Amino acid sequence: MNIHKLISERIHKALIASGASLDCEAQVRQSSKPQFGDYQVNAIMAISKQLNLPPRKLAEIVVSLLKLDDIAHKIEIVDPGFINIFLKPSWLANQLVLALSSPRLGIESVTPQTIVVDYSAPNIAKEMHVGHVRSTIIGDASVRTLLFFGHNVIRANHVGDWGTQFGMLIAFLEKIQDNNEIKIELSNLENFYRDAKKYYDEDPEFSERARDYVVKLQNGDEYCRYMWKKLVDITMTQNQKIYDRLNVTLTSADVMGESLYNEMLPGIVSDLKAKGLAVESEGAIVVFLDEFKKKEGKPIGVIIQKKDGAFLYTTTDIACAKYRYETLKADRIIYYIDSRQHQHLMQAWAIVRKAAYVPVSVSLEHHMFGMILGKDGKPFKTRSGNTIKLNELLNEALERARRLVSNKNPKMDTKTLERLSQVISIGAIKYAVLSKNRITDYIFDWDNMLSFEGNTAPYMQYAYTRISSILKRSNQNRYQFTNDIFLEKEQEIRLAVRLLQLEEIITIVARDGTPHVLCAYLYDLAVLFSTFYEHCSILNAENVILRQSRLKLTLLTGRTLKFGLDLLGIETVEKM
Repeated sequence: MNIHKLISERIHKALIASGASLDCEAQVRQSSKPQFGDYQVNAIMAISKQLNLPPRKLAEIVVSLLKLDDIAHKIEIVDPGFINIFLKPSWLANQLVLALSSPRLGIESVTPQTIVVDYSAPNIAKEMHVGHVRSTIIGDASVRTLLFFGHNVIRANHVGDWGTQFGMLIAFLEKIQDNNEIKIELSNLENFYRDAKKYYDEDPEFSERARDYVVKLQNGDEYCRYMWKKLVDITMTQNQKIYDRLNVTLTSADVMGESLYNEMLPGIVSDLKAKGLAVESEGAIVVFLDEFKKKEGKPIGVIIQKKDGAFLYTTTDIACAKYRYETLKADRIIYYIDSRQHQHLMQAWAIVRKAAYVPVSVSLEHHMFGMILGKDGKPFKTRSGNTIKLNELLNEALERARRLVSNKNPKMDTKTLERLSQVISIGAIKYAVLSKNRITDYIFDWDNMLSFEGNTAPYMQYAYTRISSILKRSNQNRYQFTNDIFLEKEQEIRLAVRLLQLEEIITIVARDGTPHVLCAYLYDLAVLFSTFYEHCSILNAENVILRQSRLKLTLLTGRTLKFGLDLLGIETVEKM
């Protein structure tokens, strides 16, 4: 049940009947305060100007034409022309019963689309670091939400598995192996890369061999391909352990590295030249874009092939978008890449559109995100100024959670302690990322994210276990809750309205890729339940009918919290 959609459709009909244009917007919003009802209509002022009517007069006409008697018990007009809608408790109660009886909490599927979601994208031969956190975690929450609505979602892990660095690494590994097999691990690959770069910069013979290996790799040389695949496999095996630990749904089947598009690149350059979009400039092949101007007003030239014949990231990203439309048959393509890459993507996509590789009916969306900062407001790094490895971050989170749980319950057995520490630590890291608006930078704060107070994972996880405890103490299973729901007290009604707003919340998440909206909703729900629990006796209600009704509200709140946390990829436990 999407209440917002239902009210918007009826307001829209009443506005048109009042003389408004067919494309008018109802501007229905959830009310911010109970005295303004449950929903507000904010479109009257703008439309009244178009119709040359006083706002209140138009509001009165709209209300007279509005058919909401089945769901609203009161509709009031507030000057200058706001319409406040108060929902019927009896209607709310019926919707709650329907939601409880539904395995999907009453949420409908939508017309399915094929949606490609590009996220995580670590580099080969390097360990994942804190800079991969937001793309990986936010992207996965988006995937889970889109899957729930019934879409065909294709996860695309666009790993950096191509380029000059592989020639350097292959040449260096050959040099140090000296015909003896050595054990290569991801942790020492980064050191190998640093040493290889030093040789590349200082030893002309080594750099020549490295460049030769790049050419051989691109031409399919058996030895180079074997070594390259070895490097990719070592990296992705280690990354998979991190994905599993983070409860992220990416697998090896989702890897779509830069190498996938390598064979497309010469054809794309030729095609862009044939279409008159790409021209030669100072030996390189360039696309000049009028939409992007230099300071002096000249169009920016985007290089797609260097004078030495090498292709660039832009060329790969053009091929990537083309492949996702033509081969994967995408209806919608979403990229979770940091905000610093925005202009780069916009330029690549401008070329994609001009070349008609992806029609305008298929959306290309950059769901960008800001940086993770330390408490000093600078990029989050180690004390020595190095990038924080993701594995080390998760280890520290686990240790901090273990201390936290041990201090609260020193007698807890080891197995339970480890399980709980794992759930809380991973939940805390993920929720700290997901609860912030992705567009902004955010400050990484251990104390805040592991707190049992405020909008945090431990608070949400504890709220769920508290509800589980209430239901367990009722000595009834959910199939024994047979009576209707009755909403009399204000705390019951406010909780009921919020429970029924779930669908409109996750619709926003699916549309905009903004999981912080879901986090805010779940936190609000947990706070409303706490208020309901304080003011409305549940297990000791004055009669059986009221007890059953409140247990149903409790059950639905528990299911909603668990469902929402599942969409975020955060685990819950029955006992803490």
